[in-house]
Amino acid sequence: MSSLGSLLYFLRSRDWIWSFVATAAVWIATILFTGGHGGGQMLTAALSFATFTIIVGTGQMFVITTGPGNVDLSIPATMALSGAITTKIMDTQDGMILAGFLVALGVGLAVGIFNYGLIRLLRIPPIIATLSASFLVQSTAIAYGRGLRIKPPPALADFTTAEVAGVPILAICGIVFTAGMGVVLARTYYGRSVLAVGQNMRAAWLAGIPVERTRFITYLLSAVLAALSGLLLSGFSGGSSLNMGEEYLLASIAVVVIGGTSVAGGKANVPGIWGAALFMYLLVTMLNTFGASAGLRLIMTGLIIIGVITLAGGGAQKR
Repeated sequence: MSSLGSLLYFLRSRDWIWSFVATAAVWIATILFTGGHGGGQMLTAALSFATFTIIVGTGQMFVITTGPGNVDLSIPATMALSGAITTKIMDTQDGMILAGFLVALGVGLAVGIFNYGLIRLLRIPPIIATLSASFLVQSTAIAYGRGLRIKPPPALADFTTAEVAGVPILAICGIVFTAGMGVVLARTYYGRSVLAVGQNMRAAWLAGIPVERTRFITYLLSAVLAALSGLLLSGFSGGSSLNMGEEYLLASIAVVVIGGTSVAGGKANVPGIWGAALFMYLLVTMLNTFGASAGLRLIMTGLIIIGVITLAGGGAQKR
């Protein structure tokens, strides 16, 4: 096999690589347009903003991997509720950060239990159950946080915005986090159970895998990660807001699909989430730099994402 053929085979056999290829392409196109100015700052900003998408996208990836129809649409509302409650609990005091973290954890657990209760006990399809839950969670956030704009504790704000040699500390923590989630997925009983349930739920059940317990833990994980992301985002953005999670609804799904995870379930790509999140941020940056109108940005974003998904998932869906 020729060198070119070997390279193409390598690329086709690793779906997540395409998200990084697309990221590099849009970054190069942008810095060429600007004459090489601002490339480093652009990457720093991309790493900062992408980290939040990566956290919630990882939870969404586990949910989607459990099989067709599984998706968590309550992520934005969970982020908003967690942000509202934790900022009020912490009340700008550094000594209350641990309490805020524990409260965020509690919010995530409560939402995850509620989501799965609707799915399991009431037999509501996951997409409907989590969408219904999101209305209730968002309403709770509105009732609790209406008119509130409490600043985060200084230590939390410093942590979420600090950099080391131009690399955000939050992004470094995000890399460690996703590496850990990769180990969980590939090396633990729970992770292998998620993959098995997504490949064939009945076969997994016949093999003795606790299917419903696996799904329950997965919805808990997604909600907890959304709640913790809401806490961190409130520190990064200078306080919580009721619409702070809106952009993460579609983004959390898009990074999973663009990153090479199969929407049919049973196949996940942790590294691809990073490439996809960076790609989405840099794509919008590139179109803004080119001076594209809002309508054209939406059209171009959609077309480019479709192209990347086609390259990344064309062979992945053949199972």
